[in-house]
Amino acid sequence: MQRNSKDSAAKLAAEKSFLTKKRSLPTVDELANGIPKGDRFLLAKGITLLESELPEKQKLGYELLDRLNTVDGKAIQIGISGPPGVGKSTFIEALGSYLVDQGLKLAVLAIDPSSQKTRGSILGDKTRMEALSKNENAFIRPSPAGKTLGGVAAKTQETIQLVEAAGFDVILIETVGVGQSEWEVYSMVDCFLLLLQPGGGDELQGIKKGVVEMADLIAVNKSDGPHMDLANQTKLSYLNALHLFPKNPNGWTTKVNQISALENIGIEDLWKNVNDFFKLVKENGHFEERRKAQALDWYEKHLNQLVWQSIYNKESLFEIFEEQKDQIIAGKIKPIQAARAVFQKYSKTPKE
Repeated sequence: MQRNSKDSAAKLAAEKSFLTKKRSLPTVDELANGIPKGDRFLLAKGITLLESELPEKQKLGYELLDRLNTVDGKAIQIGISGPPGVGKSTFIEALGSYLVDQGLKLAVLAIDPSSQKTRGSILGDKTRMEALSKNENAFIRPSPAGKTLGGVAAKTQETIQLVEAAGFDVILIETVGVGQSEWEVYSMVDCFLLLLQPGGGDELQGIKKGVVEMADLIAVNKSDGPHMDLANQTKLSYLNALHLFPKNPNGWTTKVNQISALENIGIEDLWKNVNDFFKLVKENGHFEERRKAQALDWYEKHLNQLVWQSIYNKESLFEIFEEQKDQIIAGKIKPIQAARAVFQKYSKTPKE
């Protein structure tokens, strides 16, 4: 009996080990079948596959996207930006908790800044949204921004497709922060929300006009306690400034909300404005137009990425690429001449 018991235990341990190994390295078939069923583990593995810089894994990642291409996702996509210290993570946890309480499935794609020296990233957003991360109807995925501009990660658009296929209702994309290149996230979402803190005219001077023009909704966070008077002034400043901007072609008038993510104040009213926005743009056709623009933007970016990859992955092209870099550093050639030399070599190289 003792031997049988030991044999059974060994067999169980072996099966457990096998299952663990199998689950840690799912196949494309497992991913394509499991993600549409809402398996969050497989969704995370699929995103990891897409984010890999290894060509063989990237190939599998795009094979997965092809497999999921027919899955019709219904998620609305909302980009959230704001200056450092405005409380984006606290706001997302407050809004996210409200949404899951309403019975919605929520995904948060949190982009963390990366070091340009070490390429490392803290990826701390999940720890800052502790309560939301434990909710079974919420999925939080931090990703490093890397060298990508615009406050997004290199594979954010691909990740959005996977998350949509997993059946989420709302996708929140938290950007690195506010800046001149925030149009990048604007180009891939249905609604752009700019989060600000009480600051009145000083803050208005510090925020780029183009970012404010892109905002479909503005929320003044930390509108509570001793900050209320300043928050009121900030709201008024932005309402006055918005009147000077050209009318939005989608027919929507940008709303300015006052909220307190910490005190959970104004979240419901803000979400009502979000729903009003989507109701209008879906009725007048601008929602579909924005989705078409997203698709074309993604197409152009991916084509550029494929050209870059073909240069890096083909030895003869990579050699001339590196040679021209050396020539630039030595002061023997101008950058524009070097780039044209690489392109001429690329255009004459037989394509696979």
